[in-house]
This record gives sequence, C-alpha cells and structure tokens, in this order.
Amino acid sequence: MSEPIVFISHHKMKEGKLDGFQKLNQEGFQLIREQKPDTVVFLAYAGEDGGEVSFVHVFPDVEAMNIHFQGAEERSKRAYEFMEPKSMEIYGLPNDGVLEMMKQIAESGVSVSIDTDHLGGFLRLKSD
Repeated sequence: MSEPIVFISHHKMKEGKLDGFQKLNQEGFQLIREQKPDTVVFLAYAGEDGGEVSFVHVFPDVEAMNIHFQGAEERSKRAYEFMEPKSMEIYGLPNDGVLEMMKQIAESGVSVSIDTDHLGGFLRLKSD
C-alpha cells in the first residue's frame, strides 16, 4: 500500500517583500489547485512579524509528490525573488529524483531532513 508523504519548507522573507510575495503566492495556489489535483494539502503560514514563511504539502502517495514537483524549479525560482530557503522536511519515502533534488538543496547550505519510516496514522480526505 502506498503511504502518504508530507513536505514542509521554511523560508526567510526578504526585507520588504512580503506583500509582493503574497500576490505571487495566490497565483501559485491557483496553479497548484488546477494543475496538481493530487496535492491534497498546500498551505502557507507566515510568522507573526512576517519575516518567515512556511509551506505544508501533503500527498496521498509518492506519485502525487512526483507530479507536484514537476515544474517546481521554475516556481521556486520566482518565489526566491521574495524569500530564501532555510530548511526542508520530508516525512515519508520520496522517489530517487526528489532525493537527489534534496541532496543538491542540502549541498547549498539549506537544512534538509527526511524521515522515511511511516509508523502509522491516517490521512482523512473526507470527514466521516
């Protein structure tokens, strides 16, 4: 059985860039909603002072994560005009392509952690 995967990224907002980023982010939400239907959670949170932004992604399986990451380099390039990556976390076992991408990100100085062993739980897609 395929297991869910959670991807969380934390970023430092560049000085004075939060408002511009919010516009880009709304466009990104719409794009992901329309083009990546198996991304079941895509949420963004800002720290109280707006200096940090975190994203939470949840995928029902590794294939959905793979599809989500298609085009991620271009989306990230646009976003990095507004923010800098600080750390990334993956919970679940991604494919080799994502693992390689995370290795390259870690080599650039960004903290990356990957916890591959899913111990249980559930992902509720609809309320009971």
